[in-house]
Amino acid sequence: MMYIVCIRGMPNFLLKGANIIMSKQVRVKRTRKKRIRRRIYFILIPILIAFLGILGYGGYLYMKADTVLSESYEEVEREKSPLREAVVDPTIDNVSVLIMGVDENEHRGNADSSRTDALMVATFNKDEKSINLVSIPRDSLVYIPEVGYEDKINHAHTFGGPKATIETVENLLEIPIDYYVRLNFHAFVDVVDALNGITVEVPYEFKESNSMDKRDSIHLLPGLQTLDGEEALALARTRKLDNDIERGKRQQEILKAIIEKATSLGSVLNYDDVIEAVGDNMTTNMTFSDIKTFITYGTSAGNLEIETHTLEGTDYQPAGIYYWKLDPIALEETKSLLQEHLEIKPALANEDMVQPIQEEVTEGVTDTY
Repeated sequence: MMYIVCIRGMPNFLLKGANIIMSKQVRVKRTRKKRIRRRIYFILIPILIAFLGILGYGGYLYMKADTVLSESYEEVEREKSPLREAVVDPTIDNVSVLIMGVDENEHRGNADSSRTDALMVATFNKDEKSINLVSIPRDSLVYIPEVGYEDKINHAHTFGGPKATIETVENLLEIPIDYYVRLNFHAFVDVVDALNGITVEVPYEFKESNSMDKRDSIHLLPGLQTLDGEEALALARTRKLDNDIERGKRQQEILKAIIEKATSLGSVLNYDDVIEAVGDNMTTNMTFSDIKTFITYGTSAGNLEIETHTLEGTDYQPAGIYYWKLDPIALEETKSLLQEHLEIKPALANEDMVQPIQEEVTEGVTDTY
């Protein structure tokens, strides 16, 4: 387009010069507009590609999690807890989860006789978006309904798997256990490794066996540090320099560290490995839909409040066999705390559930750790 400038009295050569200058200015403006468009494209295209990549990765993780967790699903031969009037829905009800860490691995070949090396009850309050976490010492002397006598609580799993353990904990704490998660050594190690380690406080120097029972293969020094899967497992298992109570507290801190790391933004790209690790070594009666509900406790509440507790007691050694004898007053306080958090009425105590110690309590079950 040519702009004709016509100014009366202006010589022809000046008119031509003015038109040429204005024409060049128009071309410069067009060139600048093209450059701006190119810059916008250069910015928008990578953002669009990244956005589509995130959507694709999120969809992939969703589908994989659904598949893996569906394969890990294992019911416990009951529709609901007998302490519930109806089946719970975690989106509208306060619920509880029993977390079982079992001492099962391929090296031991004890899939059918494994015991719970870690046992924790988590109660979830939907309105407060809070969690109460109670650690039950593995040597606690309790009544086990599956066999009808008292024994160490970690033997319940040997007697009847997750179902027997759930019934034992329900009888002990007088609260319904709605869900369970059962993990073996490999799941623990692989999850921590998939998260590139967790940061926890090591209270003292110690040596411990690894997941394959190789003696003193793990050596840790005191202090706050990042541990890999094998090191974290050693810290969770050791009790050589203290007792079950302190070990339970360490297990709670380790679990909190795993939750904190897993819900951090930096761990998003590791979720694929985490899902793989959990799927191969876990059983649960939670559906994928249930699990998605629990994830909201960690994502919608900002700083998630996890209140930790343990069952107090004293050392007890009848006939040379070690037990942790629970303090009855402290036990009642814990029961009330959990019942209040779940907002349920206290269950009626069943006196028939309390039985004296039997001589055969350790028959067929040997503690090697």
